[in-house]
Amino acid sequence: QVQLVESGGGLVQPGGSLRLSCAASGSIFSIYSMSWYHQAPGKHRELVAEITNSGSTNYADSVRGRFTISRDSAKNTMYLQMNSLKPEDTAVYYCYIVDVTRSGRFAYWGQGTQVTVSS
Repeated sequence: QVQLVESGGGLVQPGGSLRLSCAASGSIFSIYSMSWYHQAPGKHRELVAEITNSGSTNYADSVRGRFTISRDSAKNTMYLQMNSLKPEDTAVYYCYIVDVTRSGRFAYWGQGTQVTVSS
C-alpha cells in the first residue's frame, strides 16, 4: 500500500504565499506522475498542476505564473509553491500520484490539506 501525506496548508492573506508538500511512502514501485488537485466547497475537484517523471509540467490556467510544482524523486516528495494567492484559491488541496508496477498503473490520493486565502 502507498501512503501520501500532505502538509503546508493554512490561512494566508491575499497576495501571500504558501508551500505545500506531499510525501509518498510505502510500496512504491515507480512513480510516473505526481499532481495537485483542489476542491472548493460545492465544486468539483480540479487539476491544479502535475509533473511527470521526465520533469514535464502542466498547470491550470488559473494558477499558471503564480504556482510552481516540483519534485524530489529521491525522496518521493512533491511540492507546490503558491505565490500571489487569491481568495479564489481557497480550497482543499489533494496530492495524487500514479505508480507504475509490473501489474499496471495504480493511482493514490492524499487526505487533503486546507488552504484558506482571506484577509
